[in-house]
Amino acid sequence: MKIMNFSGIIIVYNIMATLYTQVSKNVFKTWLLISLFLVFIIGLGYLFSYNLQDPSILYIAVAFSFLMSFVSYWFSDKIALAISRARELSHEENPELFHIVENLCITAGLPTPKIYVIDEPAINAFATGRNKEHAVVAVTRGAIEKLNKNEIEGVIAHELSHIGNRDILLATVIVVLVGFVSLLSHWFLRFSFFGGRRSRDNQGGQIGSILALAGLILAILSPLAATLIQLAISRKREFLADADGALLTRYPEGLASALEKIAQDQTPLPVANDAAAHLYIANPFKKKRFSSLFMTHPPIEERIRILRGMSL
Repeated sequence: MKIMNFSGIIIVYNIMATLYTQVSKNVFKTWLLISLFLVFIIGLGYLFSYNLQDPSILYIAVAFSFLMSFVSYWFSDKIALAISRARELSHEENPELFHIVENLCITAGLPTPKIYVIDEPAINAFATGRNKEHAVVAVTRGAIEKLNKNEIEGVIAHELSHIGNRDILLATVIVVLVGFVSLLSHWFLRFSFFGGRRSRDNQGGQIGSILALAGLILAILSPLAATLIQLAISRKREFLADADGALLTRYPEGLASALEKIAQDQTPLPVANDAAAHLYIANPFKKKRFSSLFMTHPPIEERIRILRGMSL
């Protein structure tokens, strides 16, 4: 392997050194995230049950938190595909894309995932699933139509790297948990305004007011905390998947060129959702909006620079 410059050597070898430990780290992070989610929901259930003097609320919260954790592990991939309006692609529709995926999977030593298409003209793609045996790669119609063979190979290799590194388990579970935390936050805030007086009348004490205030603060801050979790998890894994994908194709310029086209393409992706934005190979939100202040992806220019610093 030939490295073009000294800074490229440092970046590439630092990334490659972490690839070997990425799988176990992602599995650990997934179970840690689910455990924290359980604690968070049970804690909110306790606040509700204390303020309303109804122990059954706590029991419901415990049961519901375990149910949501089960759903997030077993069905989060289907939820991510549904909210992205992706449909399964048949071999007859695009045999060339299937051959690209199959050949890269043979090289990577991975089972061939199902291929889904998002019928949108924007250029983007993502991978999902709980493990490599139940993985899915979804690409937009724009990616199929606007990228050449080397570029689409780079994109697919990037997504297969997410599958091989078990990024998909962690990233897909986040879709459900972050979305649910946001919904719970809105519900708690509405309850605080419309049901707060009844809880204060029932308690009539300082402790009840303190707990009500604590619940209100949690409801306001929890979506922000969920977004910060997305940021912490998503940015590093994109650099790792870029490097791993480049090693898989042995042609870093293919992915670099694809990312360049994605950056230049201003076609919106209306099916993109805040909870699932981190799944995509690049930020799906093209227009300036509040969510752009909390980017789930590293700067695309930085990713292109690193890729072009590699030469195999």
